[in-house]
Amino acid sequence: MEKVVKYQGREIKVEINPTLGLIMATFGFFIGFAAVSLYGPVAKNLKEILGLSGFLMGLLVAAPNLTGSLLRIPFAAWVDKVGGKIPLATLLGLAVIGMAGLSTLLYLYYPNLEPWMYWLILFFGLLSGCGIATFSVGIAQTAYWFPEKRQGFALGTYAGVGNLAPGIFGMILPFALKSIGLTMSYILWFGFLLVGTVIYILFAKDAPYFQLRKAGVPHEDATRLAKELGQELIPTGGLISSLKNSAKHIQTWALVSLYFVSFGGFLALTGWFIVFWQNSYDMEVRQAGLLMAFGFSILASVIRIFGGTLSDKIGGELVSIMAFATVLVGAILIISAGNSNFALSLTGEVLMGAGMGIANGSVFKLVPKYVPHATGGAAGWVGGLGAFGGFVVPPILGLFVQNYGVIGYSKGFIVYVVLAIFAIIISVILWKFYGKDINKPIED
Repeated sequence: MEKVVKYQGREIKVEINPTLGLIMATFGFFIGFAAVSLYGPVAKNLKEILGLSGFLMGLLVAAPNLTGSLLRIPFAAWVDKVGGKIPLATLLGLAVIGMAGLSTLLYLYYPNLEPWMYWLILFFGLLSGCGIATFSVGIAQTAYWFPEKRQGFALGTYAGVGNLAPGIFGMILPFALKSIGLTMSYILWFGFLLVGTVIYILFAKDAPYFQLRKAGVPHEDATRLAKELGQELIPTGGLISSLKNSAKHIQTWALVSLYFVSFGGFLALTGWFIVFWQNSYDMEVRQAGLLMAFGFSILASVIRIFGGTLSDKIGGELVSIMAFATVLVGAILIISAGNSNFALSLTGEVLMGAGMGIANGSVFKLVPKYVPHATGGAAGWVGGLGAFGGFVVPPILGLFVQNYGVIGYSKGFIVYVVLAIFAIIISVILWKFYGKDINKPIED
């Protein structure tokens, strides 16, 4: 629906379509977030061709998550200045360049890749990972479209649907690898990303305030007119101060550490579980992709909604304790199974997926509780630095493979035993000691 706003003798056309805003933000996040699965299904091939160590293989699987996590904070801040369309399109454009470079390299040289090309492949993975950072941009873009009473529905839909991308792509890519080969699979992925980016640019719309600002209306008048058009949430330009304020509270960093384990763990294992199944149980890549998708990634994405709902009823701290305990049990089962008990390993994967998904929902429910006066800044730290776990963990898992051989794939999950215990301790401390004094700053 289009409305005409009269301002200083001019007629300004403003499109009012929250549904389209939600659809396009979700679509942009979906096509960008798929990069989490970029190298997992082909890591074994590249390891053999390039002669990679376990550490370098893990670094390659993790590469997209570096840019995908660290770019979330500055690009989220940019949204308050120009709206979500330009930042999100920029991130997708960088991802397109990365996929174009990777596809070209594979087309020209695969399977005769030289060892030095590893660094090019790593670089293109970093560029492609820019699409993962669309999460924080799309969150803000969606929030500006909807009134407070519909924020839960809108953001739940956005995160729930967008988070399915890694599981779906991680499931589809192995089948494509078998039917049309590695090079053509990535060329098609590049084509999908390119077309999707063009569609986003053509159809995405920012909320009324940003449309008015783009038309040259000053902030105060744009605010007044946007509110008349039904927009409730208006940018204040205070995200930098919000980041500074939230950084003063120890609870912010506690939540960062929890999200590092839960969402960072989700990102890391979405890429790693395909490698795990291929090497620990000598599985064909299509089977490994299906196990990762349904046993972990899609499960964690869907159950995240349950984690948030349960937190509303019994408290996010208690839900986090139970969720990370589930992750702990899952990791212990995988270690115990070694590479000889498939049922035990699969049970462990499912428990870890469920635990991480529930924790993802509970942790973000705690952000406004513990940092109510700087929620936006706290969400930036938690979402950005927490996701950094997706980059840090896979190379460590790779070191276990490097040192122990095939059995190292299961032994490496000792990392998640340690992380889960750490997260449980942090959750208990929040529950017991900080639940009432929610604004205690670090310097106190």
